[in-house]
Amino acid sequence: MRLLNLATLALAASVTLTPAFAQKAQNTVRFGYDQVPENIDPFFNNVRIGVILGQHVWDTLIYRDPNTNEYKGQLAKTWKWVDDKTLEFSLREGVKFHNGEEFDADDVVYTLNFVSKPENKVVTQTNVNWIDSAEKVDKYTVRLKLKRTFPAAIEYLAGPVVIHPNEYYAKVGPSGMNSAAIGSGPYRVVEHVVGKSVRLQRNPDYFKDSPKPQPKLERIEVRFIPDRQTQMAEMLAGGLDFIMNVPPDQADQLKAVPHLAVTSGETMRIVFLNLNTLPDTPAPALRDIRVRQAIQHAIDRPTMVKQLVGEGARVLNVICYPSQFGCSDEKAKKFDYNPARARQLLAEAGFANGLEMDLYAYRERPQSEAMINYLRAVGIKVNLRFMQYAAMREQVRGNKAAMAHQTWGSFSVNDTSASTPVYFGGGPDDINKDAEVIALLAKGDNSVDPAVRKAAYADALGLIAERAMGVPLYALVTFYVSGKGLDYKTYPDEIPRFWEMSWK
Repeated sequence: MRLLNLATLALAASVTLTPAFAQKAQNTVRFGYDQVPENIDPFFNNVRIGVILGQHVWDTLIYRDPNTNEYKGQLAKTWKWVDDKTLEFSLREGVKFHNGEEFDADDVVYTLNFVSKPENKVVTQTNVNWIDSAEKVDKYTVRLKLKRTFPAAIEYLAGPVVIHPNEYYAKVGPSGMNSAAIGSGPYRVVEHVVGKSVRLQRNPDYFKDSPKPQPKLERIEVRFIPDRQTQMAEMLAGGLDFIMNVPPDQADQLKAVPHLAVTSGETMRIVFLNLNTLPDTPAPALRDIRVRQAIQHAIDRPTMVKQLVGEGARVLNVICYPSQFGCSDEKAKKFDYNPARARQLLAEAGFANGLEMDLYAYRERPQSEAMINYLRAVGIKVNLRFMQYAAMREQVRGNKAAMAHQTWGSFSVNDTSASTPVYFGGGPDDINKDAEVIALLAKGDNSVDPAVRKAAYADALGLIAERAMGVPLYALVTFYVSGKGLDYKTYPDEIPRFWEMSWK
């Protein structure tokens, strides 16, 4: 999809660079993103921009260094396993939240006990449903009890499980946290215009011993701009300094614009089709494995990777990211691109004259449209239902979506428990509810022995593939476009670390 042309680029090249210089002088970055978070409280959204904001405004007990994968103390100085289901944390002293509230054990205990209760409806339950309770030992010591043996707890505590100020959170709750967010992170929220923008200011009191370095940028202005063309126009005109998830063809063209810089890198974000096989699925044809296998054979994944996803992307055979602990395709059936076989399978299932169903999607629309074309070529007429993620998620959870074009970044948790079980482990996003797969994934999540975990995940992933419960596609590459002179590093977890960035 080529939205730009040479005339546009020539015009862009002539744009004055004054706006970029102004941002450098003000030490500000204006960041445009294509999704709108339903709530910027990290526990009550599961879109990437929510994860990004979460890591800037809040802190976690533990920090995983993205360069070495080493775990370091953040709000906790040290931690230890008391037994297989108990962790003890020695907390850092002298840390303050953005409202001046002192950080101590009460904040940890309140946050963990609040998010662990299902009635409080944390959006991604797999991030917290392993927590039983937290108890205060003394002002700077906390014990966390797990519901079950869960070796990946450290990884979650270094990722999506942020800590809120207990007094403030008890007063305002998730809705108040959305309106006026308070964390302890390197940036504080100074304004949130719901659905439109968030303005961040450097936290001058950020604690010096944090493994996150002291931020260099003074301000970050985040604007939610769902329309890609508007983002492009803003970058070309100097109205934005940083965007991500730029389509490959547009990124390639923007390399010719003198005042812009383009970088790329593979991400942990996997892409797959989720197929609804529940007894009351909106598309009863999906109950027939031959129809699901036909869908697998109908899509030319290598060509999509080459033409639409971008250099550095890889085709996947299982629904998890290869670096995640336990992610293996050794037992997974591989489906090649074979439209003739797809048509044959549909005929065997009684659909020689074709069938019709809806596909729900929320991003990478050109990829959705390419899959629709592949499916139509074998006789499956697909209607695209394109919407914001929260709306799509509600359709999936309400059993109204036959197929969903899903992408999942696992909250940047490098463990299979953060990916496959979200969609096949029996939770609200599972539209298969296969008892055997659910049991195997639970075994993988909860076993102490790493070998047992790996074997259980491999068996589960093998069954998902054998039963064609979903269509693994590829891992995405992300293209970033910035104002020339902005110094930054990209990471596979899709978190632009503004606290590391600076203007040259």
